[in-house]
Amino acid sequence: MTKMTRQQANARLLDDVQADLIDSSAVFALLERQFDAAVRHRSAELAALAAELSPLLDAIDARRRQRLALVRALLGPQATMDQYFASLAPAARGAIASAWGELERIVRACKEATSRNGALLAEQYSVMQRVLHGEEQIYEPR
Repeated sequence: MTKMTRQQANARLLDDVQADLIDSSAVFALLERQFDAAVRHRSAELAALAAELSPLLDAIDARRRQRLALVRALLGPQATMDQYFASLAPAARGAIASAWGELERIVRACKEATSRNGALLAEQYSVMQRVLHGEEQIYEPR
């Protein structure tokens, strides 16, 4: 990481949170499309969506790691985003805290969509296994 001033670090953190907002919104839209494709059993579309999701998730994770490194460089090895917000002047805090709150909301929505999609795909897999291999007999005829 190159040396930067605190002001540059603050600007970078805000830019990264805003970039995460954009990419997280795109991830949510792709997850909604993934659900629709799963419901309609469009496996080729599911594969294409997975290919679109992967680079977005990689970029978000890279910014998360960079953000954590910046905050810890500014405030110490155990610093958190809440501590970082508390260290800012009120005007600067308002902008990034608002963006951060929106990012948290979108991330929660993405997590819920991912859980929903995973449950649907797992249920579809289970149904296909029963179709291909039959049901296990729970009760035996007398």
